[in-house]
Amino acid sequence: MPSSEALTELPAETVPSFGYELIREDLLLDLLGKDTADILYWAGKRLARKYPLSSTDEIVDFFQQAGWGKLDKLSEDQKEMELELSSPLFASRFKKNPQTTFQLEAGFIAQQIEQKKEVVCEAFEHPRKKGGKVLFTVKWDKKDSTE
Repeated sequence: MPSSEALTELPAETVPSFGYELIREDLLLDLLGKDTADILYWAGKRLARKYPLSSTDEIVDFFQQAGWGKLDKLSEDQKEMELELSSPLFASRFKKNPQTTFQLEAGFIAQQIEQKKEVVCEAFEHPRKKGGKVLFTVKWDKKDSTE
């Protein structure tokens, strides 16, 4: 199973945003159809299991390396965490498709936090179209252990 260290072994190349957006916003939507959001959420969880990270800082770094955007932790309490994702690509993505989804990222975040806290987690996306950002709320119940 690839680890987070495997990411640092890859060459630091850049992918043109057009190519990334073409696959993400056109091809995947065509292939997955009406189930796109659900499938992407579970795909994000699967990716998180393949690339387990031990801290919020590592999650932030992963997002940067994957080209998913800049992730910031805004707050955390006993039952939830709020994070904000931003990228210059989001404004054009929202303009092209107002129904665009960030479920891949939500699933990834939920699974990473679940592995870290050892409780079942669920993440919800809240797009901020005018600001070109996405707020994620991750919720958990300490009584709902994964073990």
